[in-house]
Amino acid sequence: MKIASFNIRRMGSSKLSNKNIVNYLIKIFSRYSIIIILEVVDKSGKSIDKFLQELNSTRANKKRPFTMVGSSRLGRTLYKEQFVCFYREDEAKLVDTYQYEDNQVGDEDAFSREPFILRFRCKHTVLKDLVLIPVHTKPKDSQKELDELYDVFLHVKDKWKTDNVMILGDFNADGAYVSKKKMKAIRIRSDPDFHWLIGDDVDTTVIESNDHTYDRIVVYKDDMFKAVVPRSAKPFNFQQAYKLSEEMALGISDHYPVEVSLKKSSAAKTSGKAKTKAQKRKNCVISYKCVRQIHSSHVPGMNGKFIIRCVI
Repeated sequence: MKIASFNIRRMGSSKLSNKNIVNYLIKIFSRYSIIIILEVVDKSGKSIDKFLQELNSTRANKKRPFTMVGSSRLGRTLYKEQFVCFYREDEAKLVDTYQYEDNQVGDEDAFSREPFILRFRCKHTVLKDLVLIPVHTKPKDSQKELDELYDVFLHVKDKWKTDNVMILGDFNADGAYVSKKKMKAIRIRSDPDFHWLIGDDVDTTVIESNDHTYDRIVVYKDDMFKAVVPRSAKPFNFQQAYKLSEEMALGISDHYPVEVSLKKSSAAKTSGKAKTKAQKRKNCVISYKCVRQIHSSHVPGMNGKFIIRCVI
């Protein structure tokens, strides 16, 4: 099961009215079982609803459609954003969500955009219970907000009695925003129980003039870490994958999605093998019927072999 976080710069009606951009977004989304979108600015929600319909109308997604759930509109000023999660119901069941209230006594309003926390029951993975904490920090407050995530984590752990937590999103934890020295003071960084899956030297941005690691995926404790497919955590460079110019890529976003895969359960692997064998048997039956029922001619082939040419 592949999970991603993607800061799609200002994903709203203007961006989603561009058919070319929408087509590339559909390609990107279709790679994942769960994808959390940051920086959704669609006030009415009509554009994002239409996008979901278009996403699910494609051949790749008709049989395995996405469902969507979003946070409230977040922000301290007139400018508001949402976290929106798209997930495939055949792979993950949404168990619960809640909006972090950000009202700790003496430290109220620590977040510009309070985390929207989701709990899933994963159907085909080794790890069944999964909590996702999406993050989009305000750049100038990145250090404080990232440190406060430790308190969010403790709240989640106490509320839902689970250690299976993944924190993912745009941390803005690089460049001028958070130095290496300041990183050491961030509790989810200094605590060895948190595993940072995206390395500090990995470029998660489209702009060629910088190589910042803004986007991250962090998991808690060894059970969660061992459930991750080794070396699967990385940015998806859609510019390179789809051979786009920098200008076209920036039209989609100035960030790459960051992604990670969870290991399949033994039952899912067995089921997958059974389906493959069944399909092969089906193909054999079809091929046999084809040879029996339609005109066949034998033509000498290479090395003395014969080619059966079927006319349907």
